[in-house]
Amino acid sequence: MIVLCGPSASGKTEVSKLLKEKYGINKVVTTTTRKPRKDEKDGRDYFFVTKKEFEKLIHNDKLVEYTEYNGHYYGSQKDQIDVDKCIIVDPQGLKKYSDIKRKRIVTFYLETSEALRYERMLLRGDHKEDALKRLENDKIAFDKSNLPKVDFVIESEDNPLEEIVEKIYTSYKRHLKGR
Repeated sequence: MIVLCGPSASGKTEVSKLLKEKYGINKVVTTTTRKPRKDEKDGRDYFFVTKKEFEKLIHNDKLVEYTEYNGHYYGSQKDQIDVDKCIIVDPQGLKKYSDIKRKRIVTFYLETSEALRYERMLLRGDHKEDALKRLENDKIAFDKSNLPKVDFVIESEDNPLEEIVEKIYTSYKRHLKGR
């Protein structure tokens, strides 16, 4: 399983899309208590559950990690851990996946400068104030002293996306083989 972590606009979502497209690495379906959006489908985009059902998952130790955001729970279930899957996590999620370290779980941190991340946020349509707030929050959340050790740090600043994805995939496959 590929675990991707990195600050806002470091390329995690685009990497996960290309991993699926080029190598058949499916995204882990996470679980949430929020209502589905217009084009979202249960079991494809998220597992949509009630707050009571989510709390039962917590109580029964069925989750690797979870968080509450904007009044809704989000988390990943242990039964979603599998080879040739990919998940994007925040630093807390990265710590949880690092804690259950198994040979088949490979962690990656995407490192990108603040200037490029800001530019990417504006290009994707984020409001300037929101982008600046995310950058400020990321300084704390993604401070190196708060992050667990990862298997691979990937510099995503000057490398084309295709090369980044290939490097992640080959590193992942080598790690699974024990090299």
